[in-house]
Amino acid sequence: MSMELDKDAHKAALDSLEKYLRDELELDVGNLEIAGLLTFFVQEIGPSLYNKGVRAAQEQMQARVADIDMEVYADEFGYWKKSPRRR
Repeated sequence: MSMELDKDAHKAALDSLEKYLRDELELDVGNLEIAGLLTFFVQEIGPSLYNKGVRAAQEQMQARVADIDMEVYADEFGYWKKSPRRR
């Protein structure tokens, strides 16, 4: 699966990465280098984060499916249980 950011997220990520490099590491890096670094991060690390999200979603869905019997369960043959006087 191809990892890509949409246009707005890509721009925000570039701005954030540039600010981090400048403010935290005191590096003055050009836009082309920043874009290359972002592309590397997205392609190299993105799939791991994506897969982690998929696993978390699968776990959530499996937990919900496991609990579905409690949500939609109906007691069977309960007519005689409702009134102890009936025989």
